[in-house]
Formats: sequence, structure tokens, C-alpha cells
Amino acid sequence: MSDLTKTIRRSVLKISTDQHGWEEDEIVTEYPLTIFLNDEEFATIVCTPADLEEMVIGFLAAEGAIKQYAEIKQLTIDEGQGFAYVDLHQETILSQSFYSKRRITSCCGKSRQSFYFFSDARTAKAVEEGITVTPVQCMSLMKDLQSSSGIHRQTGGVHNAALCTPDGVVLQYSDIGRHNALDKIYGECLRKGISTEDKILVFSGRISSEVLLKAAKIGASIILSKSAPTELALQLAEELNITAVGFIRNDKMNVYTNAQRILLDA
Repeated sequence: MSDLTKTIRRSVLKISTDQHGWEEDEIVTEYPLTIFLNDEEFATIVCTPADLEEMVIGFLAAEGAIKQYAEIKQLTIDEGQGFAYVDLHQETILSQSFYSKRRITSCCGKSRQSFYFFSDARTAKAVEEGITVTPVQCMSLMKDLQSSSGIHRQTGGVHNAALCTPDGVVLQYSDIGRHNALDKIYGECLRKGISTEDKILVFSGRISSEVLLKAAKIGASIILSKSAPTELALQLAEELNITAVGFIRNDKMNVYTNAQRILLDA
């Protein structure tokens, strides 16, 4: 069990139209974690200090450093120093310069060009047919996500992400970084061999191009969000065969891409 603190309490001045006063409030913490891969500094992630092993595994897979959990020989986290040491059974071809370098590539063989990180070009693949879901199930999953995160209820300062079946939540994680929450899901799936092809990603934040690419790397065919998408994210969703659904609020939702997976007559 980690000794790191996910929240702290501090006194804040709360003001409304008719009153004000000092009260204790719960504030989410930030924690920098530097990853060393085969004894070389690879990346520093600012995150919520929880589920760090899952996040590191998922991050390395998303960046193309590993394809499966079995490639990791040893993973050690020094919480006091903020270091994660990862030794692989084989050397990785990735370096820090590749991790930070953008590359232009033609996505999925189509003529439109999209901006990718080097790792995205190696790991983001179009999903297969995937599963189907009803609008009622989409709205129910979003409610389940929002109600299942204790740290979100305490602080309001984290993003929530869950891997779900149409009937309920399988895995759920929270983090100050929306990408980190998705990496934690990815890492746990790799570590425990959980299939993602028949699952749905449910997400509290905006569907950006980077979030959409994370969904493709994880292998989910549907991503649900309570927030808006970006245009580049929707372009990528079309090219990668992902159903993107946003603004799931107050029993309403917008289906932006691949609407055939949303069963309107069910």
C-alpha cells in the first residue's frame, strides 16, 4: 500500500452572494514520477500518486516501448525519490528524442495526413468491428463513472476513466492528468490479461486527439465522454474506426463518428 498522499486539507476562503467564511477543503496533490528505462531517463510524468505501476506499464505500452507485460523484467518504484526503474528483457529502440519528436504520417493508408508522435505511428491501429451499446447504457455508464470516484467527489480536481462492458464498470482510475488515467487502465489490462476488444472507454474529460489515440492503442472501439471532442480527434476517430460520443449529460448525448454501434431501436 502506498504511503503517498493523494489529497491534503487546507483552509480556503469560500464566498457566495450572501456570505463568506474560512473552511477546510480537500485539495488534490501532484506528484512528479521520473521513469528510467534500462538505466536511461525516459520521461517525467506529473500525476496523482496512486496506481503508479499500472500507469508506468500503460505509458510504456502507449509509447511503443513494450507490447506486452511479459517484456518487463523488473519494475521498481522509489516513492520517496519519485523514480520508477524499469528493466526490460531486451533493449528498446526508443530513445527520449523519439518520445518527444513529432512525425507526419498518412493515417491508415488514407490520403489525409495527421500529426503523430513517433510512438503513435508505431502503436495506433484501426480497431475491428467492436461491440454495440444502447443510448440508455451509455448514459448509465457515465453516471456510474462519476459516482464511483471518491477522490473526484472530495476534490473535483481529477479526471476519471473507466473500462466498461455495456452493463457496468470493469476498471476505474482517477488522475490529475487525463492521459494518466487512461494509461492506468491500459497498464492494468496488460498486467492482468484483460481483453479490451469488447469493452468501452468512459471518460470525464474532453476527447482530444491524444485521448482518441490512447483509446486506439488500448483497443476500445467506443469512447464515451461528458465533454466535447476536437475536430482532429473526430478525424482520427473516423480513420481509426472508433465511435466517439460526447456531451453525455442530462439524458442527452451526441454521437460524432461510427454511429452504427449505437443501437437506437434496442
